[in-house]
Amino acid sequence: MSNKERVYNFSAGPSMLPLEVMEEAAKDMVNYKGCGMSVMEMSHRSKDFASIIETAEADLRELMNIPANYKVMFLQGGGSTQFAMVPLNLFRKSMKADYIVSGAWAKKAAAEAKRFGTVNVLASSEDTVFDHIPVPDPATYTKDADYFYICQNNTIYGSRYTWLPETGDVPLVSDMSSCILSEQVDVSKFGLIFAGAQKNIGPAGVTIVIMREDLIGFAPESCPTMLNYKTHADANSLYNTPPCFAIYVAGLTFQWLKANGGVPAMEARNKEKAAMLYKAIDESKLFRCPVAEKDRSLMNVVFVTGNGDLDKKFVADAKAAGLVNLGGHRSVGGMRASIYNAMPKAGVEKLIAFMEQFEKENL
Repeated sequence: MSNKERVYNFSAGPSMLPLEVMEEAAKDMVNYKGCGMSVMEMSHRSKDFASIIETAEADLRELMNIPANYKVMFLQGGGSTQFAMVPLNLFRKSMKADYIVSGAWAKKAAAEAKRFGTVNVLASSEDTVFDHIPVPDPATYTKDADYFYICQNNTIYGSRYTWLPETGDVPLVSDMSSCILSEQVDVSKFGLIFAGAQKNIGPAGVTIVIMREDLIGFAPESCPTMLNYKTHADANSLYNTPPCFAIYVAGLTFQWLKANGGVPAMEARNKEKAAMLYKAIDESKLFRCPVAEKDRSLMNVVFVTGNGDLDKKFVADAKAAGLVNLGGHRSVGGMRASIYNAMPKAGVEKLIAFMEQFEKENL
């Protein structure tokens, strides 16, 4: 299939995948590497699948420079299950945690954690509709907190962290679902990183957890077996049947990333795409971006006209032009262009050209 037959998909997730990855998966769909069956059919205990998951882990470790004292787990349940797994496993001494609420997902994570211990919300930008990343006073950090939680990129509101809280000995936990592999990060600064795959890695169904080994093994006796990180770390993600096909496609994406310059090249490309789009919005007389400039996301660009009906017309007209899934999240409206790693520069250029034409016709 050529690119000409495909639309530019700006969905926030599940989102577009690299065409080369999907073509490779399609080629092996019914007969993986000559074994006579699909990855969707093979045993997760087979040598073929062992090779798939082991290679995927090795490639992810290489791409993110993951230190040897961190476990990589391929889990199920999405980021939302991590909202419970994190406190269930990390509450162990003070039963207290610090949270920065910079968007809907961090708010949900904090609410879930309150089921298991004390949550101190150090800062929130909810009163301004999450239009910036709130910065707490370090003096308010809970000295004996069991962990400190952030959501590094806010998919709905289009903001991201350009800094990290200095938490000392308190493990820093980050939800990187919509920004993993988009720019370089120092994994050693985190106690735990998790990311649903369906935005920047692969199809929905697998969630990646990267966790420092010394934090594993302290879940209470009452913790359900499947919600205990030790269960999955000890079994190398094979305690039960994992989402085999999603892991396989994630592995193909890791190989695609390696073949295209790795994370440093993706970061440069993503910054270029985002800069182009924000420049077009800022120079426009019709569109505006409600996010504080210093906190603007590289992955999810939100913009509005200020007129709800006109926003809807833009989304509909864009779809007719082959630019799909540009509607903002149902909770905020407006528009959102998710420009993850797989979105080519050409897609952003076409969107900008369409925006300019729409403005001429509707201003």
